[in-house]
Amino acid sequence: MKTEREQAQQTIADNRKAHHDYHLVETFEAGIALLGTEVKSIREGGANLRDSFARVEAGEVWIYNVHISPYRNRGYSDHDPKRRRKLLLHRREIRKLIGKTTERGMTIVPTRMYLKNGRVKVAISLAKGKKTHDKRETIKRRETERETRAAVKERRR
Repeated sequence: MKTEREQAQQTIADNRKAHHDYHLVETFEAGIALLGTEVKSIREGGANLRDSFARVEAGEVWIYNVHISPYRNRGYSDHDPKRRRKLLLHRREIRKLIGKTTERGMTIVPTRMYLKNGRVKVAISLAKGKKTHDKRETIKRRETERETRAAVKERRR
Protein backbone atom coordinates (compact mmCIF):
# COMPACT_ATOMS: atom_id res chain seq x y z
CA MET A 1 0.00 0.00 0.00
CA LYS A 2 1.32 3.43 -0.94
CA THR A 3 1.90 6.04 1.73
CA GLU A 4 0.37 9.47 1.53
CA ARG A 5 3.70 10.97 0.41
CA GLU A 6 4.10 8.44 -2.44
CA GLN A 7 0.57 9.14 -3.63
CA ALA A 8 1.27 12.87 -3.69
CA GLN A 9 4.39 12.42 -5.87
CA GLN A 10 3.81 10.97 -9.32
CA THR A 11 6.98 10.55 -11.41
CA ILE A 12 6.65 11.86 -14.96
CA ALA A 13 10.18 11.58 -16.36
CA ASP A 14 13.42 10.07 -15.09
CA ASN A 15 16.97 10.77 -16.26
CA ARG A 16 18.61 7.35 -15.88
CA LYS A 17 21.55 8.41 -18.02
CA ALA A 18 22.52 10.97 -15.37
CA HIS A 19 23.01 8.17 -12.82
CA HIS A 20 25.29 6.42 -15.30
CA ASP A 21 27.35 9.43 -16.41
CA TYR A 22 27.71 11.36 -13.13
CA HIS A 23 28.44 11.00 -9.42
CA LEU A 24 25.39 12.72 -7.92
CA VAL A 25 26.50 14.68 -4.88
CA GLU A 26 23.51 16.70 -3.64
CA THR A 27 19.89 16.95 -4.77
CA PHE A 28 17.53 19.93 -4.73
CA GLU A 29 13.82 20.20 -5.43
CA ALA A 30 12.88 23.03 -7.76
CA GLY A 31 9.68 24.36 -9.21
CA ILE A 32 9.64 25.11 -12.92
CA ALA A 33 8.05 28.04 -14.79
CA LEU A 34 5.83 26.54 -17.50
CA LEU A 35 3.13 27.56 -19.94
CA GLY A 36 -0.37 26.07 -19.70
CA THR A 37 0.02 23.80 -22.72
CA GLU A 38 3.32 22.51 -21.31
CA VAL A 39 1.69 21.51 -18.02
CA LYS A 40 -1.08 19.69 -19.87
CA SER A 41 1.44 17.89 -22.05
CA ILE A 42 3.51 16.89 -18.99
CA ARG A 43 0.40 15.47 -17.31
CA GLU A 44 -0.05 13.30 -20.43
CA GLY A 45 3.53 12.06 -20.01
CA GLY A 46 5.10 14.10 -22.81
CA ALA A 47 8.34 15.08 -21.04
CA ASN A 48 11.88 13.80 -21.64
CA LEU A 49 14.95 14.71 -19.54
CA ARG A 50 17.62 12.97 -21.63
CA ASP A 51 20.60 15.23 -22.45
CA SER A 52 19.20 18.05 -20.31
CA PHE A 53 21.27 20.29 -18.07
CA ALA A 54 20.93 23.45 -15.98
CA ARG A 55 22.98 26.64 -15.73
CA VAL A 56 23.10 29.60 -13.40
CA GLU A 57 22.85 32.86 -15.34
CA ALA A 58 22.56 36.30 -13.72
CA GLY A 59 21.47 34.86 -10.38
CA GLU A 60 18.76 32.64 -11.90
CA VAL A 61 18.81 28.93 -12.70
CA TRP A 62 17.72 27.90 -16.20
CA ILE A 63 17.13 24.39 -17.49
CA TYR A 64 17.99 23.50 -21.10
CA ASN A 65 17.13 20.66 -23.52
CA VAL A 66 14.11 19.36 -21.62
CA HIS A 67 11.83 18.13 -24.37
CA ILE A 68 8.14 18.73 -23.64
CA SER A 69 5.97 17.53 -26.51
CA PRO A 70 3.32 19.89 -27.90
CA TYR A 71 -0.09 19.37 -26.29
CA ARG A 72 -2.32 17.23 -28.50
CA ASN A 73 -5.57 19.15 -28.00
CA ARG A 74 -4.04 22.59 -28.43
CA GLY A 75 -5.83 25.24 -30.38
CA TYR A 76 -3.95 28.23 -31.73
CA SER A 77 -1.41 28.39 -28.88
CA ASP A 78 1.77 26.35 -29.03
CA HIS A 79 5.16 26.20 -27.33
CA ASP A 80 8.70 25.44 -28.46
CA PRO A 81 9.44 21.86 -27.23
CA LYS A 82 13.07 22.56 -26.24
CA ARG A 83 12.93 26.15 -25.00
CA ARG A 84 14.90 27.09 -21.89
CA ARG A 85 12.80 27.19 -18.74
CA LYS A 86 13.38 28.95 -15.44
CA LEU A 87 13.78 26.90 -12.28
CA LEU A 88 12.30 28.29 -9.09
CA LEU A 89 14.68 27.95 -6.14
CA HIS A 90 15.34 29.83 -2.92
CA ARG A 91 18.09 32.46 -3.03
CA ARG A 92 20.32 30.51 -0.62
CA GLU A 93 20.02 27.38 -2.80
CA ILE A 94 21.00 29.38 -5.88
CA ARG A 95 24.01 30.83 -4.03
CA LYS A 96 25.05 27.33 -3.01
CA LEU A 97 24.76 26.12 -6.62
CA ILE A 98 26.81 29.07 -7.88
CA GLY A 99 29.56 28.35 -5.35
CA LYS A 100 29.80 24.64 -6.09
CA THR A 101 29.64 24.89 -9.89
CA THR A 102 32.30 27.62 -10.20
CA GLU A 103 34.67 26.24 -7.56
CA ARG A 104 34.83 22.53 -8.10
CA GLY A 105 33.83 22.20 -11.74
CA MET A 106 30.54 20.50 -10.98
CA THR A 107 27.46 20.39 -13.21
CA ILE A 108 23.77 20.79 -12.46
CA VAL A 109 21.81 17.85 -13.90
CA PRO A 110 18.03 17.30 -13.74
CA THR A 111 17.41 13.76 -12.50
CA ARG A 112 13.63 13.50 -12.15
CA MET A 113 10.43 15.38 -13.05
CA TYR A 114 7.35 14.70 -11.00
CA LEU A 115 4.01 16.06 -9.83
CA LYS A 116 3.83 17.04 -6.17
CA ASN A 117 0.46 18.18 -4.87
CA GLY A 118 -0.62 19.11 -8.42
CA ARG A 119 2.52 21.10 -9.24
CA VAL A 120 5.35 20.11 -11.57
CA LYS A 121 8.68 19.79 -9.76
CA VAL A 122 12.17 18.94 -10.99
CA ALA A 123 14.82 17.21 -8.89
CA ILE A 124 18.20 18.67 -9.84
CA SER A 125 21.50 17.31 -8.62
CA LEU A 126 24.98 18.70 -8.27
CA ALA A 127 27.03 16.20 -10.22
CA LYS A 128 30.64 15.43 -10.99
CA GLY A 129 31.36 13.65 -14.27
CA LYS A 130 32.44 10.02 -14.17
CA LYS A 131 35.46 8.76 -16.05
CA THR A 132 35.17 5.64 -18.21
CA HIS A 133 36.86 3.43 -15.64
CA ASP A 134 34.38 4.66 -13.00
CA LYS A 135 31.48 3.65 -15.25
CA ARG A 136 32.98 0.20 -15.76
CA GLU A 137 33.50 -0.14 -12.01
CA THR A 138 29.85 0.77 -11.36
CA ILE A 139 28.65 -1.82 -13.87
CA LYS A 140 30.92 -4.46 -12.35
CA ARG A 141 29.67 -3.68 -8.83
CA ARG A 142 26.05 -3.88 -10.00
CA GLU A 143 26.66 -7.28 -11.62
CA THR A 144 28.28 -8.72 -8.48
CA GLU A 145 25.39 -7.46 -6.33
CA ARG A 146 22.92 -9.08 -8.74
CA GLU A 147 24.83 -12.38 -8.61
CA THR A 148 24.97 -12.38 -4.80
CA ARG A 149 21.23 -11.68 -4.58
CA ALA A 150 20.57 -14.56 -6.97
CA ALA A 151 22.82 -16.88 -4.91
CA VAL A 152 21.07 -15.93 -1.66
CA LYS A 153 17.67 -16.42 -3.27
CA GLU A 154 18.75 -19.83 -4.61
CA ARG A 155 20.06 -20.86 -1.16
CA ARG A 156 16.71 -20.02 0.47
CA ARG A 157 14.85 -22.46 -1.81
